Amino acid sequence: MYRKEFYVFDQDRPIPAAIRNYEEKDFPGLIRIQTESFPPPFPSELWWNEEQLHNHVTLFPEGALCIEVDGEIAGSMTGLLVDFDPNHAEHMWEEVTDHGYIRNHNPHGNTLYVVDISVRPSYRKLGLGKWLMLSMYDVVVHKGLDRLLGGGRMPGYHKKANEMTAEQYLGAVVKGELKDPVITFLLRCGRTPVQVVAHYLADEESCNYGALMEWTNPFGTVKS
Repeated sequence: MYRKEFYVFDQDRPIPAAIRNYEEKDFPGLIRIQTESFPPPFPSELWWNEEQLHNHVTLFPEGALCIEVDGEIAGSMTGLLVDFDPNHAEHMWEEVTDHGYIRNHNPHGNTLYVVDISVRPSYRKLGLGKWLMLSMYDVVVHKGLDRLLGGGRMPGYHKKANEMTAEQYLGAVVKGELKDPVITFLLRCGRTPVQVVAHYLADEESCNYGALMEWTNPFGTVKS
């Protein structure tokens, strides 16, 4: 099981933090993360439920991570293993994650696919999202996988949709000509674009597009 202890900084003040695998006892805290991260009008039925969380900790506990700050659960990240073919990259979030239930988790998959990453708003200036992402890279290396992969929302795209295609928008963000709350964050975490996927998820701000972005194992393919 995974556990990493370190310090995060509130300006110049160090605060003890830890990343570990989440467990059943954490379910109320994990649901609280969802409700605070995705308040109305986000539909409450899309928050994690206990059946989904139970699947996460039983089907692929290595991909179920949470971060505590000074003993308080503040964020989480969830993944599953899939067998990804770069030549057939088109997919929807719902199908690749089984609507978040991950019953399609493939123990022999070559790719760790990000189901979700969430940080409570009151903790978002501490860099917790990047710490979670880096910890999931540890899982990729430890398990000898090819890559970490996931589709990022493009919440700034709706402001530019009349001026440029989704591909052009992503390119402008990568060049630094535009800044996007999600895509820029993923770039800062070391993720690189694979392609834009239409109809990736129902999200008005992204005009239903997702930017498929990966982090490749720097040790190469070592999984037998």
